[in-house]
Amino acid sequence: MSRHVSTTGPDDVIAGQGPEATPPDGMPPSPDVALEQVVVVGQSLISQAEVFLLSLFRTWNLYQVLIAIAVLVVAQLLRAVLGPRIRAWMGSRENWPKWRMRVLVVVHQRLRAIFFVLLIWLVIFAMREITWPSRSYLLSVIGTLALAWLIVVFVTRLIKSNFLRKFVRYGAWIYVTLYILGLVSEAEQLLDSLGFSIGEFRISMLLVVQGIVILGALVTAARFITTTTAARIRTNEDISPSMQVLIVKIMQIAFYAAAFFIGVRAIGIDLTGLAVLSGAIGVGLGFGLQKVVSNLVSGVIILLDKSIKPGDVISLGDTFGWINSLGARYVSVVTRDGKEYLIPNEDLITGQVVNWSHSNDFVRLDIYFGTAYHDNPHDVRKIAIEAAQSVDRVLSFRPTVCHIVGFGDSSVDYILRFWIKDPTGGLTNIRGNVYLALWDAFKEHDISIPFPQREVTMLEGSQIRHGALD
Repeated sequence: MSRHVSTTGPDDVIAGQGPEATPPDGMPPSPDVALEQVVVVGQSLISQAEVFLLSLFRTWNLYQVLIAIAVLVVAQLLRAVLGPRIRAWMGSRENWPKWRMRVLVVVHQRLRAIFFVLLIWLVIFAMREITWPSRSYLLSVIGTLALAWLIVVFVTRLIKSNFLRKFVRYGAWIYVTLYILGLVSEAEQLLDSLGFSIGEFRISMLLVVQGIVILGALVTAARFITTTTAARIRTNEDISPSMQVLIVKIMQIAFYAAAFFIGVRAIGIDLTGLAVLSGAIGVGLGFGLQKVVSNLVSGVIILLDKSIKPGDVISLGDTFGWINSLGARYVSVVTRDGKEYLIPNEDLITGQVVNWSHSNDFVRLDIYFGTAYHDNPHDVRKIAIEAAQSVDRVLSFRPTVCHIVGFGDSSVDYILRFWIKDPTGGLTNIRGNVYLALWDAFKEHDISIPFPQREVTMLEGSQIRHGALD
């Protein structure tokens, strides 16, 4: 299969040494020159495509195309016959690990491609043994392309993001196809000719593609390293939860920043040009992003002073719940009713926060009740303490106490104090359980809980107007 060879190499065009390259004074090419370069490269690719299409109508090349189509039909038939059986066999392996089942699912989805690659390479090896290698050249190209595409599919399955996986897969398919067909230099020349200049800096499609590939690879590597390291840090019990979050945040900032700056330098962008941009960003932070920066700094302070940490039970205003996660801008607090409040870090620094489990998990709760005057207060105190200690969540090794706090109009008033160790389990429910235990104990010992009573005395000769007692 013949190929058209340009007299001007890709290095000459890229470096600006060709006959229509940049002017000697180093200025960027004019739009007419750039357009002419695009036309030249396009004509070269079109001529190569014409040569390839014409070569397909040669006798043995046509035979190879028909053989490839026949192999594809056989692969489709094998998939139709063996696919359901393989799926049924997979269904009988329910006790296998999930990762192994995922691999089998991917293989089952690509059965036609797998059968096609196996069959076409068997045909290629057989033809090389019985005839000239040139008569299986086109089949070798098709088989190599199919095998490379199949490998790309399996490798990109490791990428979790659906968008990123498709982007990498299609990009890899295009590059592999160009590489196998020997069109990489022509494609680079075409992409480099499509661009524009800003001052002394030239932006081309080749530079954009290189930037996307390099930055994407570096960011993916940084994400993999940070995710793996963060998982190990979170399983380390010697590090406090707040320090774990702080270490993970610092590590993420460091790796992602390094990936960005290394990628920018790798594609040839001078970082000194970002000085003006960084100054503008600083001015914007000073005027428009004060709250954002305040929340970021407050988040770092919270992590450093360990005032709150994931799992703590806090009260902030009317919000009561436990901390689910610490973010760079906000803290996630989950309440007992399933609501998740995103509280800005600044509010936790400047406002009053009740941390029910800051230094320890022990929490003392108070409930109030009253009994009738004819009940013995010594017996009432003893019965109330025993009733509270009969509830599961009430701690027995921390004393439960009951005291008289006053003599009311209708009752003797008491306060009952007890301790729990799991505030994340809720406070209202444990109070309700203790009240219910008091009710049962008082019923059992004939202790009455009074309610306000009023006596109205009617005087003789008094006149009651309508609505006077409303």
